[in-house]
Amino acid sequence: MAYPTLDSAYGFKPVNLTGGTSYAGSTRRIPIDGSYNTAMFNGDLVTIAADGTATRITGETGVKIAGVFLGCEYTNASEQLEFAQRYPGTSVSNAFAVVMDNPSVLCKVAIVATDGAVDDTLTRAAVGQNAKIEQALAGVATSGNSRLGLDKATNTTNTFPLRIIDLVEETKTVNGYVEAIVKFNTHQYNDTTGV
Repeated sequence: MAYPTLDSAYGFKPVNLTGGTSYAGSTRRIPIDGSYNTAMFNGDLVTIAADGTATRITGETGVKIAGVFLGCEYTNASEQLEFAQRYPGTSVSNAFAVVMDNPSVLCKVAIVATDGAVDDTLTRAAVGQNAKIEQALAGVATSGNSRLGLDKATNTTNTFPLRIIDLVEETKTVNGYVEAIVKFNTHQYNDTTGV
């Protein structure tokens, strides 16, 4: 059975831990400040701000990653508790992000060009290289899914927040790979300087 063609970035999806250990789905609830007005989507990367709340990462390099946003809960404008795949960024209170924050997690991510289009030019030589986060496309409000990807330009720059651990064979094209397995080089919990 053939795998479907990958036509768009989908954010970061936890798949397992370094060393091959299974990812068991553990998460942490991190509060979202009531005045935070930036939408967050399933698969976005988040950081913990100086006030201890979750915020969406907006940079591509030099960022501290606390984990992957997997959904949230909040009280909406009608005073109803909602559980959602995306954080709307407005008219909510008592919000908490559900974050996969294990520093040892490995995530699957689409390889994209700077315009956000899926790119299939990476070869096995990219394994072990560092990479940037590609933020060209906004999340999808209707599905609640992220559109973050892995920038196809890889090298050894130590400010790049991602390390390519492997490439996904199942979706490989005749030109090269379209998905990678990555770890976080700049995980916030491993940074000795704190927030």
